[in-house]
Parts: sequence; C-alpha cells; structure tokens
Amino acid sequence: MGQVAVYSDVERRRRWSDDERLRILGEAFSPGAIVTQVARRYDVSTALIYTWRRKMLDATAQPVPASSDPGFVEAVMMADRPSSHLNLAPVIVVDLARGRHMSIFASASPALVAATLKALR
Repeated sequence: MGQVAVYSDVERRRRWSDDERLRILGEAFSPGAIVTQVARRYDVSTALIYTWRRKMLDATAQPVPASSDPGFVEAVMMADRPSSHLNLAPVIVVDLARGRHMSIFASASPALVAATLKALR
C-alpha cells in the first residue's frame, strides 16, 4: 500500500470585496488595457475577471419586456457616393439584448452593412 500525504496550508481561495472587483474590472477593461496583464498583476485568472464582468452586466441589464416582440424592417442600400463631410451620428442603430446597441455610420460601405445585417439574422 502506498502512503498519502496530506498538506494543510492557508486557504488559497481569496475573497474579493466589491470595491476590489470594480477596481480590477475598471483596469482590465479600460481603453488600451490587456486583461491578461491585469490578471497577472492581481494574481487572478482571466476567467474570473470575465465571470465578474458577466455577472455585473447581468445584474445591471434591463429586462426585456415580454410584450415587445422583435420586428423586421426593410433595408434599402444605395450606391456608394463619396461624402464631403464626416458624419459623426449613426444612421442605423440596432438594439440588441441586455441593453446593448450596434451603430452603423454613413461612412460604412454597403458590403459591410449587408454583412452586418446578415450576421444579425
């Protein structure tokens, strides 16, 4: 028979306060940040950071009313024409689940718009 060694040590599982989680999430998803580097800095797995983000988004998401059925509208594409100015306002805004939005700007090519709308089917 073999021997089994049991080592008891300080518990490895850490408890993160809500403020610590928010600080880590803020760093990890700030512009230009790399989640892997932030995870290494705090000695936490990237999967845990993404789990915290998903739970935070789920907690803050606005529920979709049951009576609002999605509808379809006809999309009309016009030929490419050069624009004399850069339009900063989106011409199409698609509402997605969990309060997210997709914006399509006038500078988008018809091929890109068609591919985007096809992917949303």
